[in-house]
Amino acid sequence: MICCYKKLIGGTRLKTRGFEIVTKYQDQALHLPVRQTRNAAGYDFEAAADFDLPSIWQLNFIKILHLLRHQTEQPTVEQVETAQQVLKPFLIPTGIKAYMQPDEVLILVNRSSGPLKRRLILPNGLGVIDADYYNNPDNEGEIFVQLINYGVKTVHIKKGDRLAQGIFIPYLKSDQDQNDGAQRTGGFGSSGK
Repeated sequence: MICCYKKLIGGTRLKTRGFEIVTKYQDQALHLPVRQTRNAAGYDFEAAADFDLPSIWQLNFIKILHLLRHQTEQPTVEQVETAQQVLKPFLIPTGIKAYMQPDEVLILVNRSSGPLKRRLILPNGLGVIDADYYNNPDNEGEIFVQLINYGVKTVHIKKGDRLAQGIFIPYLKSDQDQNDGAQRTGGFGSSGK
């Protein structure tokens, strides 16, 4: 397990932040995220399994775009839903969860080679992994990387391929913060419900 420790308290080292493998991947020989160089800020996250990531251009994107652009009347609900599904990012499992202090966040960002070499991007620009996502009841806090393939052909992601990098950072609260102490009740995307 990779982690950092706070100072010794009563002879015990307290965990402050790090990574663990989720239960369903315990016997899958996954690697915990690591920094590749001494001064690297990001921990590289790898794919937990093989995955074919289709190009948006192979999913009728052009046909739908043309239809929406040149249609004289409003698109139907079905046409809009089809377009939304085509542009929906894919979730690539990592098999990893992260623990951290309550005033910290793990930010997932593109690896510099992702867009340049493989035409893969995080569609939301960056992912936010909150401290209370760890060990949530829905998925044990497994981190998924959202990706879109804007290249012209399907990209085969192999187990162990590096997908994104994660950076732990502290965050600040405003003077007007009125959080009522609500507890997370679910997994991926649950804090927006």
